[in-house]
Amino acid sequence: MLTALAIRDVVLIERLDLGFGPGLTVLTGETGAGKSILLDSLGLALGARAEAGLVRAGAAQASVTACFAPPAGHPVAVLLGEGGIAAEPGEDIVLRRVVGGDGRSRAFVNDQPVGVALLRRIGAALVEVQGQHEQMGLADPASHAALLDAFGVPPPLRAEVAAAWAAWRGARDALGRAREAIAAARRDEEWLTHAVSELAGLAPQPGEEEALAGERQRLQQAERRAEAIAAAAAELSPGSHGRDRRNPGPGAALRAAARALQRLIPTTPRGEGAREAAPAPGNPVDPALAALERAEEALAEAETLLSRLAAEAESDPRRLEQAEERLFALRAAARKHAVAVAELPGLLDTLSARLAALQTGEAEVAALETAAAAARTRYEAAAGALSAARAAAARKLDRAVGRELPPLRLEKARFHVEATPLAEADWGPGGADAVRFLIATNPGQELGSLARVASGGELSRLMLALKVVLAAGSPVPTLVFDEVDAGIGGATAASVGERLARVAEGVQVLVVTHSPQVAARGAAHLRVAKASAAGRTATLVEALDPAARREEIARMLAGETVTQAARAAAAELLGAG
Repeated sequence: MLTALAIRDVVLIERLDLGFGPGLTVLTGETGAGKSILLDSLGLALGARAEAGLVRAGAAQASVTACFAPPAGHPVAVLLGEGGIAAEPGEDIVLRRVVGGDGRSRAFVNDQPVGVALLRRIGAALVEVQGQHEQMGLADPASHAALLDAFGVPPPLRAEVAAAWAAWRGARDALGRAREAIAAARRDEEWLTHAVSELAGLAPQPGEEEALAGERQRLQQAERRAEAIAAAAAELSPGSHGRDRRNPGPGAALRAAARALQRLIPTTPRGEGAREAAPAPGNPVDPALAALERAEEALAEAETLLSRLAAEAESDPRRLEQAEERLFALRAAARKHAVAVAELPGLLDTLSARLAALQTGEAEVAALETAAAAARTRYEAAAGALSAARAAAARKLDRAVGRELPPLRLEKARFHVEATPLAEADWGPGGADAVRFLIATNPGQELGSLARVASGGELSRLMLALKVVLAAGSPVPTLVFDEVDAGIGGATAASVGERLARVAEGVQVLVVTHSPQVAARGAAHLRVAKASAAGRTATLVEALDPAARREEIARMLAGETVTQAARAAAAELLGAG
């Protein structure tokens, strides 16, 4: 319900803070006092059109803040979630609107900036306004089916229709997807056959690209290592590796050098009968010969080590060639199908499934067609039961509203609930009916929509009659009636007040009234008046205590001069209320 309303610099209101409680709150005051300004201000907070004329003269901007305490589980929580507005369960909802002097406005919900469209949707979920010149809620045909269902249709039946619709829609969607898949497969059958055959022959495996790339790198490194070892060995033994035989290599050079130096070694006779001469001791070439001998030994060791490394080196050119061919084939297939190599196995599965669908698709489509037909039959049965229940509820609602019309001086009016079949394209989770509330206010008049047939006062009273009957089914926690008693008095006004009080037992009701009979029914009473000071006029609102309330109702009864008789009549009305 609406708990507080703060108005700043709107027309004649400079600063006004109002609190509201449950039940029926009446607003009274002389014509022109500013009651409409209050409703305009509330409408501004609810998302109504903003105009520069609403800003009080001399003020830079106008603002209105409305605070609401919605009941637990109220649908407004869904709207807040859709708008990304954080709100804890049980937390108040604060709507604020600021209008500049140029007519531009800003909207806020819980101090978070929002668009006016969202503000209007949230406002419509919290407040319903029925007035002489504007009707919201019941006048909208889009709400009539839900109101009729809440009035007289069992909730399980509505839930069954919604579930049947969801099942049918799911079956239709599945059938549509299957038909599209088989049609696409037929169009691409030749290409699919070739692609599946090609990919199946390639047989890509998950993770294969990484494994091949790693093996390729390892084999390339091993080949480079073997080539380096062979080159080193060839340098040491060129003749044995087919190198230029004119270059005998370091081994032969060392041996030739040693032989050349040995010719420089002087010899001494061994004596008579000796076959060789012995080298002379202390020969200066001995160190060089020893060095050459060591070099030969080192060279022989190097050749041995290189031979061992060559034997140990892993060099398999054929295996490297095979790895590269496989890797390049995978990458070429991936480029051809515009996917990553890692996606090739999945692509093969997908294309194989599409190709297989040509063989199994017909049977699948036939099964889905059967399922969709069965789901449609279930929906039609459930929607038919809902239609029958709505027809019964419509007759019941016709009678219930008809009983409320005569006391509201609408005894000549006829109210009728029309439920007509929808075209199949318009069927939905709410059933297969279009529901409209129709009215004829005069004998012989054709039934028509509420907003077009009834006058302002008639429509307001008709809305009241509907609210009396449908109050339990409406999720809107706050109702506002603007001069619902216009053009009536006496017993009719008393009937209006009595019905407003009945509606207020279930929801919060605010009513702007000129009728003392209606005002006497209020649980709270606000008086709107104008006051002038320092050459300026302002609208003021005062919450009345019992004594002031009796005086206000007496004024409404007597007019400008309040008599004791009027005060007594006011006390009687208050006692009766």
